[in-house]
Amino acid sequence: MTPALHRGFFFAKSVAMRKLHSHNIGIDQGSLVLFSDFEEGGEMWTGKGDRRHETPVLFSEPFREPPSVLVSLSMWDMDQKHNHRADISARDITEAGFTIVFQTWGDTRVARVRADWLAMGSLDDDLDWDVR
Repeated sequence: MTPALHRGFFFAKSVAMRKLHSHNIGIDQGSLVLFSDFEEGGEMWTGKGDRRHETPVLFSEPFREPPSVLVSLSMWDMDQKHNHRADISARDITEAGFTIVFQTWGDTRVARVRADWLAMGSLDDDLDWDVR
């Protein structure tokens, strides 16, 4: 996806517009420490072993359909002697929850990471009829 230039501003083209099929929209959010490997000499801190960490997250209540989820790093503690390489994403998004995936590679040593997340999507409405 190449950004488009318009009047001196770059605009990234959207892959697909997300349309919500409800007037009842929900927003759920959270913040959690994914790991703290420096305390116990874990794999992210030693740089040996699996450099991928998956954390399941449950929403406070289910959405009508899988919501849009944004995940970001809100705190990272990394060794200053090595390159800082990290990737964080939301995977396996369902109506009930998703998985935060954090990974690093090379000589990067990560002591701990905190992630913030935001989910937005359609909710069931008490006035909706289920005629199945």
